Amino acid sequence: MSESGHSQPGMYGPGRRRRRRRGDRDIGPACQNLSGPSRDRDYQPRERRDGSEESPAPLIQKTPIILAKPPGERAKPLQTTAVSGAPVLDKPIMLMKARDDTVKPPTPPEATTQPSGPSKVEREGQRPTQPVYQIQNRGMSASASSAVDPLVGQSKLIPPEKMKHSIKLVDEQMNWCDSAMEYLRDQTDMLVVGVIGLQGTGKSTVMSLLSANAPEEDQRGYVFRAQTQEMKERGGNQSTGIDFFITQERIIFLDTQPVLSPAILDHLINNDRKLPPEYNQPYTYVEMQSLQIASFLFTVCHVVIVVQDWFTDLNLYRFLQTAEMLKPSTPSANHDSTGSSGGEDGAEYYPHIVFLQNKSRREDFCPRNLKDMHMVVDKLMAHSHLKYKGSLSMLDCNIFPGLGQNYMTPEVNMFLLPMQDMDGEDNLTKSGSTLTYPLFSLLPGYKGHPSFSTMISKLRSQILAMPRCQLSHTILTEKNWFHYAARIWDGVKKSSALSEYSRLLG
Repeated sequence: MSESGHSQPGMYGPGRRRRRRRGDRDIGPACQNLSGPSRDRDYQPRERRDGSEESPAPLIQKTPIILAKPPGERAKPLQTTAVSGAPVLDKPIMLMKARDDTVKPPTPPEATTQPSGPSKVEREGQRPTQPVYQIQNRGMSASASSAVDPLVGQSKLIPPEKMKHSIKLVDEQMNWCDSAMEYLRDQTDMLVVGVIGLQGTGKSTVMSLLSANAPEEDQRGYVFRAQTQEMKERGGNQSTGIDFFITQERIIFLDTQPVLSPAILDHLINNDRKLPPEYNQPYTYVEMQSLQIASFLFTVCHVVIVVQDWFTDLNLYRFLQTAEMLKPSTPSANHDSTGSSGGEDGAEYYPHIVFLQNKSRREDFCPRNLKDMHMVVDKLMAHSHLKYKGSLSMLDCNIFPGLGQNYMTPEVNMFLLPMQDMDGEDNLTKSGSTLTYPLFSLLPGYKGHPSFSTMISKLRSQILAMPRCQLSHTILTEKNWFHYAARIWDGVKKSSALSEYSRLLG
């Protein structure tokens, strides 16, 4: 025996000799028959592991691929040592294989029976499957893979569809329509603005300018159809039922037919339309339609705009107080009967109400007259639960720069809009003749108020900044609001209080 094999047996102890004998068993019978010096001289680590005595020179010239054993097998103690008796470092067994898989060394049959040798996947040159991938794949299911569908993810990033014109929420026969559902999203940051007013006050025009149109655009392209000249001459109404429009800023606008409209009453009488069995007189049916719409808006809207074209009609305030009295109560929570998620327990909801004086004259913008109008509205609405003051202020719009904040102490939610047709005209007219002055020919005429475009822009800023109170005892998304509004409308039509009030009228 050579010195490398048995010169220092006590240096490693009996344990090392035992591991050496196991290594000799792994080397194979071909290497065990060799003598000590010749076995050390002819021994090559690659030949011992591959079980081949051919020269690996043509394979080493190519770029090798290093394959490591799986972590589960790395923890096992190594059972191979060098033939010379030197200890082998505790490292995983590495296999060096050329990238060309066409030439494969023959595998001896003895290697397939050894448990400590490389696995079949390693002998074929393939990367073994790591346990960490198996754990991850075991945790994935079919439902989890469908949750990360790229098509579903892209649909969530698509911007909401932009509306180009209004659609019906309640039709002419006072029936609920479901066509608005496709424009709604599952998000809670929304504002609902409704409008009521007498016939011909400009409700549809104001709502179009607040939502998506500009004053310089053609009125025939407004999202809410304005009253045409032919309709004005006939004394008819343009809007019927309730129209729906939602902007890209997620502001829902609800335009309604005129309340207490004589045109609707005239159409009902002259066309011999059959009344519902619970109504005996046409005027009773028209008033109850108006009360149903107003009560509905007081329940589902954050802001309700009351449009007037002159100051003021006392019958309109009586109508508002009647609609407030007949308003359906706020529904309680379905699953939480102990209290509400916001506000006081059992508190009734009341919207913010804004009195808009449309087609105002120059003298209406006088601070003294404006203060008198605020005082009258405050007296008429003193006993109302509607939030009619503290939410909107004309003084904050810098329209009256010389007035202090305490000039109108009972400042109600009132806003004045001038005549829209006066912007392009010269106010320096008298008896049909225009008075021109060379010095001031390039300056705009004095109107006593800002232009209509400026005023409608300030009104829009004030409306969009109104507080968004919680409509019900639970937080509503846009789609939930739609279902909530449908339930409220059905409750309004079947309301026992409205039925009793109708019986008293007639």
